Amino acid sequence: MTWRGQDEDDVRVRPGKGKKPRSKNRPSHDDAVPAMVTAVDRGRITCALVDGSETTVVAVKARELGRKAAVVGDRVQLVGDTSGTPDTLARLVVIDERSSSLRRTADDNDPYERIIVANADQMGIVVAVADPPPRVGLIDRCLVAAYDSGVSPLLILTKTDLGDPTELLELYRGLDVAAVGVHQDGDLSELELLLGGKVTVLVGHSGVGKSTLVNALLPDAERATGEVNENTGRGRHTSTSAIALPLHGANGSRAAGANDGWIVDTPGFRSFGLAHVDRDQIVRTFADLAAGAEECPKNCSHDEEGCALDAVVARGDASAERLESLRRILAALSNDPGA
Repeated sequence: MTWRGQDEDDVRVRPGKGKKPRSKNRPSHDDAVPAMVTAVDRGRITCALVDGSETTVVAVKARELGRKAAVVGDRVQLVGDTSGTPDTLARLVVIDERSSSLRRTADDNDPYERIIVANADQMGIVVAVADPPPRVGLIDRCLVAAYDSGVSPLLILTKTDLGDPTELLELYRGLDVAAVGVHQDGDLSELELLLGGKVTVLVGHSGVGKSTLVNALLPDAERATGEVNENTGRGRHTSTSAIALPLHGANGSRAAGANDGWIVDTPGFRSFGLAHVDRDQIVRTFADLAAGAEECPKNCSHDEEGCALDAVVARGDASAERLESLRRILAALSNDPGA
């Protein structure tokens, strides 16, 4: 029989070499163990089990998670070897929904957002009263990021033995931001109470004493510290990656009533970009001024003639200090991110 007389039933089809079709059924991971991400380094994700043991487990991300990345502070689910034995690896199969994501960009023109930490309750803005002098513009930018992400801000003023923080604190009186002053070898009980029971991410530019503070709270942390450059007046980077550290059992000075918590130590930075922040969202965080902003002219900068927020203050519905703070924070969105 010639090929012209053959039909499709006469042709032998050779089996393909492709892979077996993937099943739509995914494992349920009912035996997964809950944990918290404490560090991420080149594909290796360090986690602490949240079963009370806080066993340290190293894991790799499961392929089914795709491009979704785990960050410090994430609540996750692990399967496989979760014993924490050296040279063992677990598999991270679930990243739980985040309650907050503290983000920044490299600068105000950078569209790429970087998540600093997930699920933080509090942002500890570490500021040196002197050596180096405080940079108000950078503090304001940190406040913007905190308000945008729904994280409570806390001003931690270091090196109070070298200067008086009164003038700096006066700038933020209208915001009612919690603040605490500390210095080397000083009493940390007030700060410990503010940190207790919370996940607090510490942010601040290099040289303000952030790692020194962590070492004072957690002597076993042994975070590297650096000096301030005498020529530039700015600090040198010491921490190179974010890491979450448990607070309990830090030292014998823990204040009565201070519950366990976590500190997330982050690398010092010289700029804090806010390209991802919506100006209207910042105004909405000022509840006593937000309603008045609806009466403003279209595209109002909230710091110009005809701004309805002046009338809100004149009626006594908000304080002049609150309006001044809002305007300074909004101005920070368009100023130098390293100010």
